Amino acid sequence: MEKFKTIESKVIPLNIKNVDTDMIIPASFLTTINRTGLGIHVFDRLRKSDANFSFNNPLYSGAKILVSDENFGCGSSREHAVWALTDFGIRVVIAKSFADIFFNNSAKNGLLLIKLQDEIVDKILVNASIAEHKVKVDLENQIVTLQDGKEYHFDYDPFRKHCFLNGLDDIDYILSHKNEIDNFRKAQVSFY
Repeated sequence: MEKFKTIESKVIPLNIKNVDTDMIIPASFLTTINRTGLGIHVFDRLRKSDANFSFNNPLYSGAKILVSDENFGCGSSREHAVWALTDFGIRVVIAKSFADIFFNNSAKNGLLLIKLQDEIVDKILVNASIAEHKVKVDLENQIVTLQDGKEYHFDYDPFRKHCFLNGLDDIDYILSHKNEIDNFRKAQVSFY
């Protein structure tokens, strides 16, 4: 997993409630267990049916921060939805709320999800839909800074924060304690 400390990027707005995992990556593309190659299919149906969809707009090209409404990532528990977003280049999703399974899948796969108050999310969505809007995310201090300089604190699980800051997935985290594990095992063997 790639380390995450601070990122500043333009924002891609997705002013839709209840964005489900099938909307993020349709089931027809779930034929792989690879984490790469799915980004070209992110929001496939919406991109094909709406020429004005934000993911088709060159203004948002290269955006690493996605801002959406409430209940982002609902629906089935497909991990491919997270993989598709990260393969597309999204590193952060800011929303009013997230589905629990999607939140956990994201934390384990290097996609930072930030819940902010409704009025702040609405402000970002409006600003980003009018013109290019940049946001800075500082995970270490747990602060989101808007283009106007206003800062907003967000809560984040300390264990997951440690993993993001150090670029550790769950296996890497366990392996980072290899010496303690080996010493524990040796003590157990000598005990018997």
